[in-house]
Amino acid sequence: MDQKSIPQKILEHVQKHAIKGNVSNVIDTIDNFCYKFEREAINVGDEKGKYLDEIVKSCSPKTALEIGAYAGYSALRISRALPADGKLYSIEYNEHHAEVTRKMIQYAGMDNKVTVLCGSSPDVIKSLTVSGFDFVFLDHTKELYKPDLLLLEECNLIHSGSVIAADNIVFPGCPEYLEYVRNSPKYECTTYMSKLEYSDREDGIEKAVYKKQT
Repeated sequence: MDQKSIPQKILEHVQKHAIKGNVSNVIDTIDNFCYKFEREAINVGDEKGKYLDEIVKSCSPKTALEIGAYAGYSALRISRALPADGKLYSIEYNEHHAEVTRKMIQYAGMDNKVTVLCGSSPDVIKSLTVSGFDFVFLDHTKELYKPDLLLLEECNLIHSGSVIAADNIVFPGCPEYLEYVRNSPKYECTTYMSKLEYSDREDGIEKAVYKKQT
């Protein structure tokens, strides 16, 4: 199935069936649709999404970054879990997916909390003018997890106590990233094992807390 068509199908279903301005209803509507019709959708999903919610709430980030928006599902979960004055920046390389995400965020009434930035992750990261991120969610090309994290370090966009959550640590996997964060004295890691989105296959999220070296 053409993955490019799935975000548009999800958006159209939400616009037809979900309650406008109700972020929790939009999230539930996406999950129900994907379970029934689009199991190939690569949203983080409801099972791992519970852990994502927990991780975000635990660090109460004022400023958050997501790399890999797809259809806007994880952006909704993250923005819902942010404190009242929290802000999420979502980077998406695919222009079509970025536009779908903007429309999804607006429909759910979360556009005051989320800014979608379209472009390659290294280019966008280098262009960011924010002082830094309290929380980062990695859910894009797995081979880019490690280099993009290193770039965030280099650009001083994460600080001591920043929390990085990485999706799909089992399937399709991100071995170079895991080897780095699990063996680096700069990070304290916790693994959350769960299920791959909309399936019974094993997957998980890796939480890494950055401890900047002095």
